Amino acid sequence: MNIFVGGTDTSAATIIWAMTGLIKTPNAMKKVQEEIRDQVGNKGRVDEDDLGKLPYLKAVLKETLRLYPPTPLLLPRETMKSCVIEGYEIQPKIIVYVNAWAIARDAEYWENPTEFWPERFLNSSVDIKGQDFEFIPFGSGRRNCPGMSLGLATVELALANLLYSFDWELARGMKAEDIDTDVLPGITMHKKNALCLVPRNYLCT
Repeated sequence: MNIFVGGTDTSAATIIWAMTGLIKTPNAMKKVQEEIRDQVGNKGRVDEDDLGKLPYLKAVLKETLRLYPPTPLLLPRETMKSCVIEGYEIQPKIIVYVNAWAIARDAEYWENPTEFWPERFLNSSVDIKGQDFEFIPFGSGRRNCPGMSLGLATVELALANLLYSFDWELARGMKAEDIDTDVLPGITMHKKNALCLVPRNYLCT
């Protein structure tokens, strides 16, 4: 049950946050859809083999995980021995929480940290795998998220097909600025208010 919930709840939340960021940033939405449709053509769906040809989609996913990490507080750790960090003495056997959400919005490391801007990752060496400590949505080290590779592949494939198959619009009378980013309390970061979008079937137009 832990594996099932951990693998589906966070993936679903990430897809919703990605669509939230894209619908609020029409230029990014247009760019990622053009990339996917140009690369995939008219075959009717995005396959896993296509994902390696979609750098902007990967940048969109990275930017989503930066702004809206599905688990904003990483799993707790326990210190093994006494240490001093930035002048603070940490005793052994202390439970430590890492705030991945705050780290990824730190203006010391990120330009315009609250802006949804996938382009920041296009020519960047910053990766998602826990080696760049300004961006650790899956944690780092030997005890990082064991489902990282599966989760990324699942979200990329689902998001790519949603963007390939449909054009997305706001509900009648809504504007992009009406879409909020309020968050429900909980271990996983879910939108407080449901994201309501209208799909138009692109493949039939």
